[in-house]
Amino acid sequence: MTKYVACGIVLVLILGKAGAQSTERAPMFDVKAAERFATLALACVDKEYPNHISHTLNSDADVAPPRKLTPAFYGCYDWHSSVHGHWLLVRLIRTFPDAPFVPAARDALRQSLTADNLAQEAAYLHGEGRASFERPYGLAWLLQLAAELKEWDDPQAREMAANLRPLEQAARERLSAWLPKLSNPVRIGEHDQTAFALGLILDYARSAGDTNFSDLAESKARQFYFKDRNCPLAYEPSGEDFLSPCLGEADLMRRVLPGKEFAEWLRTFLPQISTTRDRPWLQPVVSPDPSDPKLAHLDGLNLSRAWMLEGIAAALPRSDNRLPAIMAAAEAHRRAGLAAVTGAHYEGGHWLGSFAVYLVTKRGISPTQASGTGR
Repeated sequence: MTKYVACGIVLVLILGKAGAQSTERAPMFDVKAAERFATLALACVDKEYPNHISHTLNSDADVAPPRKLTPAFYGCYDWHSSVHGHWLLVRLIRTFPDAPFVPAARDALRQSLTADNLAQEAAYLHGEGRASFERPYGLAWLLQLAAELKEWDDPQAREMAANLRPLEQAARERLSAWLPKLSNPVRIGEHDQTAFALGLILDYARSAGDTNFSDLAESKARQFYFKDRNCPLAYEPSGEDFLSPCLGEADLMRRVLPGKEFAEWLRTFLPQISTTRDRPWLQPVVSPDPSDPKLAHLDGLNLSRAWMLEGIAAALPRSDNRLPAIMAAAEAHRRAGLAAVTGAHYEGGHWLGSFAVYLVTKRGISPTQASGTGR
C-alpha cells in the first residue's frame, strides 16, 4: 500500500497552552486542522509495525503477521486504533468533502475496506478462543465506523458499508450475547470501561434504528448506573487513564435519562461540580512521558473529558447553574488535549487524532443537543 506520509513528519497543533484553565475559546476547527488529523491516520492505517496484537494461538497455523490475521485493521499499532483511524478518515471526508486530503483518504479506505479483507476479519472474530477479542472497546468503535459509513450519502460509502456488514453483524452479535451475562459494570479508565462502550453502542443502535439493541444497552446502563451516588472524582485520574470513569458514566446517562431527570441524577452523582465558573473543580492533566504507550493515555484523557463534559452540558437545561463551570472545564481540557496531538511520538500519534476528531466534530452529541447550550 502507498505510504502517504514519511515517518519523520511531525505535526504541531498550537491550540493553546496545555494544562491551563482558561476562559479563552480554542480556535475553530477548520480544514487545516482536519488535514493534520487526517495525515496522522494516513500515516498509520497501512503501517504494520510496531504492532501490539492480542492474539490467541490455538496451533502453529495461527502464527502469522498482523496483515494476514486482520487484513483490514492491521495498522496503527493495534486493532482498535486501526478501526477508529478508519473512522476518523470517514468522519473527516464527510465533514470536509472537498479538502486536499480527501483523495488520499478515499484511496486508503478503498484499499482497506474490501469485501475480501472484511470477510477475513469476520472469520477471525469467530475464531476459537476469541470470545473476548476487543470487547467492548474495539467492537464499539467498529459499530461507530459502520454508523458513519451508513450515514454518508456516497457511492463508495455504500459499497464499503456493504463490505463491512458481516463484521458489523459479528460485532453486534458478540456484544448482544455478552451484555446480558455481564453482572456488574467495568469502571476503569481504559479499554474495558463499560460506560464508554455503552455510549457508542447506543449511538450506533439508535442511528441504525435497531430498537432491540438500543433497548438492551439502555437497560444495562440503568441497571449498572442509575442508583450511583457521589462518584469519587477526586480519585481520578489513575496513572494510565484515557477515559474518566465518573464523566464516562455521566456522559452515558445523559443519553438514557430525559433532561430534567438527568439534571437531578447528576446532582447526586457528581455533587462536586461547581456552580461558580471561576472556581476550578476539574483540572487538565499532563502526561509525564508522551513517548510511553501507557503514560501517553493521559493526553487522550483531556480530549475524552472535554467531549464528555460537552455532552453533559448539552443535556442540561440552559438555566442550570452548573453550566458555566462545566463549559469552562471542557474548554480547558479541549485546549490541553488538542495541544498534545502533535504526532511527535507514534505511541500517541497513532490514536490521539481519532479522539481529537470525535471531540471537535461533536460526534457523540445530537444536533438538537448541540444547540441546547448555545455552544
